[in-house]
Amino acid sequence: MSTRIVYRNFTYSKCVLRPLVCGESVLHSGTVMKLQTFPLCAYLYLMAAYGVQASQQGVYKSPRVPEEAHFVESFDSGPLERRWVVSKAPKEHDRNSPKYEGQWALEKPDNQASSGNWGLVMKSPGQYHAIAAPLRTVFHFRDKPLILQYEVLFQNRAECGGAYIKLLSHTPQLQLSQFNSSTPFSIMFGPDKCGSNQKVHFIFQHRNPLTGQYQEKHARQPDNDLSKYFTDHQAHLYTLRLYPDNIYEILIDQSLISKGSLLEDVDPPVNPPREIPDPDDTKPADWDDRRRIPDPKAAKPSDWDDKAPKHIPDSTVPKPPGWLEDVEPFILDPKAQRPDDWDEEMDGEWELPRVPNPACAQVPGCGPWVPPIIHNPAYKGKWGPPLIDNPHYQGEWRPQMIPNPWYFEDKAPFQMTAVAAVGLELWSLTGGVLFDNILLCSDFSVAQRWTDNTWGPRKTPGPVMQLLLAAQEHPWLWGVYVFTFGLPAILFISFMWPDKRFGPMNQDYYYKKCDAPQPDSLHDLETMPNQEAYGAVKKTELRKREASYPRKQKF
Repeated sequence: MSTRIVYRNFTYSKCVLRPLVCGESVLHSGTVMKLQTFPLCAYLYLMAAYGVQASQQGVYKSPRVPEEAHFVESFDSGPLERRWVVSKAPKEHDRNSPKYEGQWALEKPDNQASSGNWGLVMKSPGQYHAIAAPLRTVFHFRDKPLILQYEVLFQNRAECGGAYIKLLSHTPQLQLSQFNSSTPFSIMFGPDKCGSNQKVHFIFQHRNPLTGQYQEKHARQPDNDLSKYFTDHQAHLYTLRLYPDNIYEILIDQSLISKGSLLEDVDPPVNPPREIPDPDDTKPADWDDRRRIPDPKAAKPSDWDDKAPKHIPDSTVPKPPGWLEDVEPFILDPKAQRPDDWDEEMDGEWELPRVPNPACAQVPGCGPWVPPIIHNPAYKGKWGPPLIDNPHYQGEWRPQMIPNPWYFEDKAPFQMTAVAAVGLELWSLTGGVLFDNILLCSDFSVAQRWTDNTWGPRKTPGPVMQLLLAAQEHPWLWGVYVFTFGLPAILFISFMWPDKRFGPMNQDYYYKKCDAPQPDSLHDLETMPNQEAYGAVKKTELRKREASYPRKQKF
């Protein structure tokens, strides 16, 4: 779209929302307006792209609840108390005081206040929070995968705190109203940060088949830089996929960041070693494990002085003339007075402070003169024989290995304790952590449909949106954008776009460089005010250079 604008005798085209270049902004008088118009066009284009993407992100429709899911929660309908139970568990050392005093609330995200999307917000900074909800159907670890996903939005900059979720074990003792840090869980998954330590936890409880005791197994942390997920004020989708063949996958925003095996990539390992060092084995008394020993044939040189000091006074430096050895460099301050609030019982006996002696101000120095200290050239340190390889070296001693009496082999750690509830038991230094669109299922098609209906319309913004969001937080980036993207295009247009002054000589618009600016049409001439003041000529006297007019030769 182009709009013709007449300004005095100059006519130019103002481009609007051109995506790449503003070629129609060429002036008949040169390329000056190209330089002025392109940044405006680029800015308008970026803002238009921003508006389109923002409007797309603002569209929200509450997703349909999949009946196949074991647990699903969008927080878009009904009061919080209808399904979720806030913990009333007391403190460990004070049974009369509640431990989890942090408040929960259903709120809209700050960046989606105009939409119909709601989320669960952990409100109280610096306090413990705990809330849980039962599953629609108990999840059993048998022959189907486990798919857990949910969204987290750190509305305030995360400093220290977690946003992980717990899958609570299906046990007769499970009481959601008493949910606390000791409540058994099968899986814990999600982001956690404190200072510069940033993690995405995947922890599962493994039952020792010999003792019946449970032990936490921690998946290895990914190598990715996770800092942006805690600081960019954007919602992120965290997904855990756990397969019956003991393979796990961790995704953020549908991108795989970690993959491993429950048998090989967790710490401590699921299965203990087959052999262990014999705890009753002891090192023999004659075992020589010294790799190098002092040379027994070496003798101390006769001129070696162990007692020579490392530093000595420099005897070549004489005492400066005028040095007053009998005068103290510091004297008692005669003007000092004992403070009125001085307490001898508390502060001790009061003494006059010392000040520099005025008599020493006009001389090189006062008090005993000591020559400067230098390194002693005769110093060699304490003598010791050189080391040689030990001819009797037997290597590093290790106890012998014996069969591990606690050895077992669990080939299916995937078969964990069934899950009966979902819980959030957290602490955060900064409040405002929002949770949304929690899903637990075993069908990939169900998970994909849920993702398309929830995360899909509000996924991570594209490159243009990311650039604009970054510029909103750091306005100086606008200068970088104009210089990076605008300058190459401006230079290209300036040098490559055809200029009418250099068109064919047989065209009406081929003007002499010394000619006055020419109107585009008779209508423009008639509408120009004060024509003679601007050097305009009459309609009948418009000068055009004839096509046959020869060019002036330059020598």
